[in-house]
Amino acid sequence: MTKIDKQDRFWETTPFKELNQQQWESLCDGCGQCCAHKFQDDETEEVFLTNIVCQYIDHQTCHCSVYKNRHHYVPDCIKITPENAKTLNWIPETCAYRLIANGKPLPEWHPLIVGDKASTRQANMTILNKVICEGDVEMDDLEDYLVEDDYFSHLLVKIGAK
Repeated sequence: MTKIDKQDRFWETTPFKELNQQQWESLCDGCGQCCAHKFQDDETEEVFLTNIVCQYIDHQTCHCSVYKNRHHYVPDCIKITPENAKTLNWIPETCAYRLIANGKPLPEWHPLIVGDKASTRQANMTILNKVICEGDVEMDDLEDYLVEDDYFSHLLVKIGAK
């Protein structure tokens, strides 16, 4: 594994909102947590997690198998952008979009730091073996799959990104 040279660490030198599309997309560490279904209370805006994931997530890579056309297949799939990265309260604290938006460094296991796309899985920072595909459950029963806030706690390295 080759660590990225200092001059290639664009996330440290390019303002967040000036990242090009390739740079932006490369920030994703592939944890897969964003693909887990969530509920949000309309009154309190509190978010409740489930252990059910979108049918299009590849369970080996934790990446969307229809990424380029995901909004065609899942119209309400939320696109994380520089404009909303700070405000989506369900994004894990280790999410590079959230970290960079808040001026925080990437975790040492991040693929851009390590130089290996498998580093997130190797660091046990993915949803692998913790989720069920939405195709395997009755979506009307989704509330039966609510999980505690710390269910994905292995993903939540406390680094102050709130």
